[in-house]
Amino acid sequence: MGDVLVVGGGLIGLAIAFELAERGAAVRVYDRGEPGHGASWAGAGMLAPFAERIEDEPMLALCRDSLARYPAFVERVSRAGGVSVEVALDGIVEAAFDDARLDALAAYARELPARGIACELLDRRATLIAEPSLGKHVTGALVVRGQGYVDNRRLGRALLEACRARGVVVHAPVRDVALECDGRRALGIRSELGFTPARTVINAAGAWAAFVPGLPDFARPPVTPVKGQMLALAAPQGFLRRATWVPGAYLVPRPDGRLLIGATVEPEAGFDERVTAAATHALLHAALAAAPALGAFTVTETWAGLRPATPDGRPLIGPTAIDGLILATGHYRNGILLAPVTAELVASFVETGDIAPLREILPA
Repeated sequence: MGDVLVVGGGLIGLAIAFELAERGAAVRVYDRGEPGHGASWAGAGMLAPFAERIEDEPMLALCRDSLARYPAFVERVSRAGGVSVEVALDGIVEAAFDDARLDALAAYARELPARGIACELLDRRATLIAEPSLGKHVTGALVVRGQGYVDNRRLGRALLEACRARGVVVHAPVRDVALECDGRRALGIRSELGFTPARTVINAAGAWAAFVPGLPDFARPPVTPVKGQMLALAAPQGFLRRATWVPGAYLVPRPDGRLLIGATVEPEAGFDERVTAAATHALLHAALAAAPALGAFTVTETWAGLRPATPDGRPLIGPTAIDGLILATGHYRNGILLAPVTAELVASFVETGDIAPLREILPA
């Protein structure tokens, strides 16, 4: 396969680097900050294509494929890097607090079995038994089996160690990373470290993918940032048993006692990564309305990240008009979920040059 350079050290870039290294490629990763951070670090690790209500069928199929790969993917990464990663796929709870929402969940519950998805509609009493921390005014809930979450920050650390264990060279932080090409094919990467030639360059720069220096205008991917803000509370272990969607927010427990609350969707914020009072207020309001007992807990962290979005909501995975330049970006809200399948698709294309699997999964 020759030398491969990956621009971007988030979960997507690191997963691709790991997969390529497993197949024998010599890989270097360049990141402008700390590998495993960015949108990968800022998310809650949701693995929930049905909770996301993805209506684009090819996109939903891609997400389901990646979800099915997740346990084996995490096991491989953990074994290679020596860092264990928690994956919880015991279901997502979608709570209702009025009859209209409960009726909508009931209608959705009737659709899911036809897709092979197990689910259970709970009345108020069963909901409070399943999740006692929810407010007594809850009217019911839908539990969608097989979904859940991964500890995305720990997965980032595990992937970094797994890459290093497989011989991947990680350059970070590297501020002045630029693509070099002759207008027809990629030649390599130039940075403050010098010029590194390569047969293949992969643009996995997330929300910054369109702004990698050296990209010709005709090869700039239509990716824009969509800001998301989150916060964490210090909650007793077991306060919330499963990841739970409530009106205006989702709540995700962590084994260390943190309870994550997310996430805003701010397409007009550009590259602004500030945490704002208004967003924090909105998230806390939604969480407290669903689970009033949270009001006694301490806010331990607030943060923001930038999701890479595309005009049609589909990720950009595959070759460009420049020979040797491959895209792996634009995953928007599903970057963590899609890391395993993206890594497989990109590595297989680099290895074989066969574009058919990409066209079959995400047809234009």
